[in-house]
Amino acid sequence: MRRTRILTAVLALAAGLLAGTPPALAADSTAKVSLAADTYTWKNARVDGGGFVPGIVFNRSEKNLAYARTDIGGAYRWQQSSKTWTPLLDSVGWDDWGHTGVVSLASDAVDPNKVYAAVGTYTNSWDPKNGAVMRSSNRGASWQKTDLPFKLGGNMPGRGMGERLAVDPNKNSVLYLGAPSGKGLWRSTDSGVSWSQVANFPNVGNYQQDPSDTSGYASDNQGIVWVTFDESTGTSGNATRAIYVGVADLQNSVYRSTDAGATWTRLAGQPTGYLAHKGVLDAAGGYLYLSYSDKGGPYDGGKGQVWRYATATGTWTNISPVAEADTYYGFSGLTVDRQKPGTVMATAYSSWWPDTQIFRSTDSGATWTRAWDYTSYPNRANRYTMDVSSSPWLTWGANPSPPEQTPKLGWMTESLEIDPFDSNRMMYGTGATVYGTENLTNWDSGGQFTIKPMVQGLEETAVNDLASPPSGAPLLSALGDVGGFRHTDLTKVPSMMFTSPNFTTTTSLDFAETNANTVVRVGNLDSGPHIAFSTDNGANWFAGTDPSGVSGGGTVAAASDGSRFVWSPAGTGVQYTTGFGSSWSASSGIPADAIVESDRVDPRTFYGFKSGKFYVSTDGGATFTASGATGLPSGDSVRFKALPGAKGDVWLAGGATDGAYGLWHSTDGGASWTKLSIVDQADAIGFGKAATGASYQTLYTSAKIGGVRGIFRSTDKGATWTRVNDDAHQWGWTGAAITGDPRVYGRVYVSTNGRGVIYGDTSDTGGGGGTDPTDPTDPTPRGACAVTYKITNQWSGGFQADVQLSNTGSSAWTGWSLGWAFPNAQTISQTWNAEAAQSGSTVTAKNVGWNANVAAGSSVSFGFTGSWSGTNGKPTAFKLGDQACTVA
Repeated sequence: MRRTRILTAVLALAAGLLAGTPPALAADSTAKVSLAADTYTWKNARVDGGGFVPGIVFNRSEKNLAYARTDIGGAYRWQQSSKTWTPLLDSVGWDDWGHTGVVSLASDAVDPNKVYAAVGTYTNSWDPKNGAVMRSSNRGASWQKTDLPFKLGGNMPGRGMGERLAVDPNKNSVLYLGAPSGKGLWRSTDSGVSWSQVANFPNVGNYQQDPSDTSGYASDNQGIVWVTFDESTGTSGNATRAIYVGVADLQNSVYRSTDAGATWTRLAGQPTGYLAHKGVLDAAGGYLYLSYSDKGGPYDGGKGQVWRYATATGTWTNISPVAEADTYYGFSGLTVDRQKPGTVMATAYSSWWPDTQIFRSTDSGATWTRAWDYTSYPNRANRYTMDVSSSPWLTWGANPSPPEQTPKLGWMTESLEIDPFDSNRMMYGTGATVYGTENLTNWDSGGQFTIKPMVQGLEETAVNDLASPPSGAPLLSALGDVGGFRHTDLTKVPSMMFTSPNFTTTTSLDFAETNANTVVRVGNLDSGPHIAFSTDNGANWFAGTDPSGVSGGGTVAAASDGSRFVWSPAGTGVQYTTGFGSSWSASSGIPADAIVESDRVDPRTFYGFKSGKFYVSTDGGATFTASGATGLPSGDSVRFKALPGAKGDVWLAGGATDGAYGLWHSTDGGASWTKLSIVDQADAIGFGKAATGASYQTLYTSAKIGGVRGIFRSTDKGATWTRVNDDAHQWGWTGAAITGDPRVYGRVYVSTNGRGVIYGDTSDTGGGGGTDPTDPTDPTPRGACAVTYKITNQWSGGFQADVQLSNTGSSAWTGWSLGWAFPNAQTISQTWNAEAAQSGSTVTAKNVGWNANVAAGSSVSFGFTGSWSGTNGKPTAFKLGDQACTVA
C-alpha cells in the first residue's frame, strides 16, 4: 500500500539525458535494419490494476460508455460486453513518454464518439515536454493532439482533484481546461483544436503541497482543479451560461460565471480553509455539491467537510457526514445518482487506517450512512461484502488485526461514480485497482452490496526488471508499488505478489542460469529487509539479512549455479555472499551504486558498471577490476546482460543524446567492446530462443535503429534488425528492461512505466519452434469442438471480435484450422493469435506456432478487427477442418 508512485523510470531517463562521453573506438558497420514491423500480437501479462486510478468518467448521454484515467499509464475505455477496459494511449511514443500521464478526461455528451484527454506527467523538469490536449472522434481508437504552452501533471500532487477538463453539455465545441503552475483557466471554441487563456479569470491558484521542495514537484502551484457546467442554464447549440470552477486556494476555492465565461466572480459565503477537490452539479435538484480537504492529496489530508450550494438562492449548507472535529481525513470522491435526485455519495480518500470510508445520503446530504461502522471497537459491521477472487493479490497476503481488514475497502479513493443510467452500478478507483458494485441500492434497503474488482484490461504497473528463466515460470517481474509477480500463466492473474517480505517496490531480480529454482530479488521497504531468496523458482520466499547501511534495493546478481550473490544496494557499497545472505562482505575495486550482473556460465564471474567504467570480478565478487575499455556511456543510464551459454559474452545498452549512446558487444568479458554503428540509441537488451537454424540466441532491444524508435529483434547476432512493434503499440517509455523467452521463439517481454508487462508473440512460426509446436500445413484435428464468437467493440464502419475455440473431444489437437462465412460481407483487416485468410465472405483462421497444441477440454482464443456496413451480423456456423462445431 505504498503512498508514493515510483519515479524510477523518470529519474533514469533524466540521468541518461545528462550523460556524455567520446565515441567508442570500435564499431560494427555491417548491421542492417528492416523498419517494416513483423506481424506481432501484443498482450499484457495479466496483473489487473496495480496503480492509482484518480478519475472515472461516465458519458451522460450514452449508456455503458465510460472511461478511466491513470496517473502514469494512459487512459482506458470500458467494454460492457466483456466488462473489461481497453487501453487508448498505447500509441504514445518514446519522445512523448510524458503524455501517458493523464490529468483529466472529458467525454462529450452531445457527440459520444468524441473524447478528450489532457496529458502530461510532470510540471517540473522531470518531464522535458509540455502537456497536450488529445482529441478523438472515435472513442479513443485514434487521436489528434494540440500541444500546450505549459506542462500538465498527471503524476503530480493534487492529481485526484477534478475533472480539470470539461465539455460544454449544450455547445460541445466549447471546452475548458484548468491548468496548474499558475497558468490559469483555458478555453477552446473549436472542439479542442486550439486553446487560449481566459484572460479575465481572477485566480490562478496558490496552493503548494510543500513550498520548500527545490525539485519543483511538491512546490508546484496546483492551480485550477475542476470545471463543471450547470446544463440547465443553456439550450442545445448555445453555450451554457453557468459555469463553476474550482481553484487550489484555501481561501478562495470556488468561482462562477453566469454569462458563459464572459465574467467571473468568487462565490460569496463559501467555506474557507479548505480545497474543493470536486464540484458535482445536480441540475435536477438545483445543488452544487462540493467535497473539501485541507490538503491537495492524493496521500495527504487531515480534515475535511462536504457542502451543498443551492444554485438558485446562493445558500450554503454544511452537509458533512462527520463533524470536522472527528475527521482525520479529507473528502474527495463525490457523485450523485442521476436517476434518483438527492442521492449523493462521498469518500474519505485519505483515511489510510483502518480503512477508507464511503458515505451515502438519499436526502441531499441531510443524513448519511456509512459503508462500515464500529459495533464495539475494534469490531466492524460492513454494509458490503468483497469478492476479490478475480484479483486475489488484493489481500496482500495480509492477516491484520481489527479494525483493519483484508482486502481493504480502499485507499486514495478520489474517484467515485454512480452510473448515470444505472443506480445499482458504482465504480471507484483506489491506489491499486478499480472496485465496483452492481447492486448498490441494497445499501438503502438494509442489505449488503457486493464489491468486486472491475479492472480487467486496465494494467498500471511500472516495471523495473524482468526475467524469463529456462524452466519453471515463464516470467518473473520486478514492479513498483506492488512488488512483483511470478506468472505461470501469462493470461491469468497470479494469486499473490511476492511475499515474505512484501517489497513496496522491487528494484531488481535475478535467477541462477543453470539452476532456475534459485531466485533473488531486492527492493524497497519502509522497515525490514531489502533482499529475499527463493529455492523454488519464486513460488515461495524467505528474507535475507541486510548489511549495515542499506536504504534501498539497488541491483542484484545470482551466480550461474546459485552458489553466491553480489548485491549493490542503495546506502552502502557493493557486497557479496556465499549461500543465502546470512552475512555479507564488502566487494573491493568497484564503486558504490554500480549496476551488477553475473556471467551466465562461470559462477565466480560477475560484472559491474558505473560512470563509464566496466568492472569484472573472477573471484565471486570479492574483488573487481576496472576494464581498460573506453568509449562506453559516461552516465549511469545503462543496462547490460551476459548471454546464457557463452562465458564472457556481454551486451551493453545505454547512454545519452549528448554523448555515447547505443549498443555495445563484448566477447571477452568486457575487456574490449564493439559498438553497433547502425543502432543510434539503445536502452535495454535481452535474449530469447534462437531462430531455427541460428547458432546464436535472439536479441531484443528497446532502441532507435535506422532513425526509428521501437522494439527490435535480431536473429543473427546483431547483423540485421527487425522492428517488431508498430506505431499503434509504443507504450511511451520502455527502457527499464526487456527479455525474450528462452523457450518460445519470437516471444518478447517489454517493460513499461505504467502499462505493465507487455508481451509479444510473432506469427513467424518458421523462425523457431521449441516447446510451442510449429503449425502443420493442413491441420486436421479429430473430435468435437465448440466456438464462442463475441463482438467486443463496434464503431462506425469498424468492429473488433474475439473467437474462442474449445476442444470438447477426447484427443489433443496438434494444429487447427477454423472456417466460417460472414453473413453481411464483413472484411477482416487484422488478426492476432491466428493467421487468417479471406476469400469473399469465407474466412479461414489457422493456429500460429505457439498455440497449435490444444488439449482435450482446453480452448484457444484469437481476435481480429474488421470493417462492416449496414449490418454486422454474427456467423452462425463454424467448421474445424470439415467438422461442424457447436456454436455457443
